[in-house]
Amino acid sequence: MTILEKEMIQQNEETFKLQDKVVIVTGGSRGIGATIVKELAKQGANVVINYNSSAEHAEALVEDIDRLGGKAIACKADVSNLEEAKQLVETTKNQFGRVDILINNAGITRDRTFRKLSEEEWHEVLNVNLNSVYHTTSAVINTMLEQKYGRIINISSIIGQAGGFGQTNYSTSKAGMIGFTKSLALETAKNGVTVNAICPGYIETEMSAAIPENILEQIVSKIPMKRLGKTSEIAEAVIFLASSDYITGQCINVNGGAYM
Repeated sequence: MTILEKEMIQQNEETFKLQDKVVIVTGGSRGIGATIVKELAKQGANVVINYNSSAEHAEALVEDIDRLGGKAIACKADVSNLEEAKQLVETTKNQFGRVDILINNAGITRDRTFRKLSEEEWHEVLNVNLNSVYHTTSAVINTMLEQKYGRIINISSIIGQAGGFGQTNYSTSKAGMIGFTKSLALETAKNGVTVNAICPGYIETEMSAAIPENILEQIVSKIPMKRLGKTSEIAEAVIFLASSDYITGQCINVNGGAYM
């Protein structure tokens, strides 16, 4: 192999950091998840877009990626259900032969002050946001340990660190993801499997767009950078962690300085 050929191979690897890696993104059809999916595809990954109810968005995303020359499939599964999460992983293995990276992004809110919070609203948020992380991770962990390679990235939240008024259920679920991340990272490090979390601050999404303008102005005024984050900035952090071999058990804050 000539020096030029070696340089070309190296350049290709640098350009496509995740070439042919197989990635599952839960809740990947909309918002932050959809941007993560697109960036993974740009980096050469084969992406499984998990959705529960947004089939139209998921299929449109697959078409977009196909047009760009990438590989992606959409897979319906309620990851708060263990059996459906297992089936999601099996579908991925059947399609691509393995699983290299898992992005636990699925999440919901059911905001209400604690005294008004129903048992149903408590369990619904914990099941979707936190129990799903156990379900999907338990389904991929043996494969990752056996292949001596894996990246698990959990999308937590600034609310899991600082709390949020009327968000006891949501904050608990996101804080739980951080504890899960640190403990599992200790267990898997020697086998080449890293486990990290990303804690987004207030991001420009459909959810933030629904916030009344006066409330949104108050939120932005408390952010040192004086703006909302972009979904692309969360995706950049995902690519960084997915490409790193020596970072594990960490929480990467992408919040404009709102929590330090």
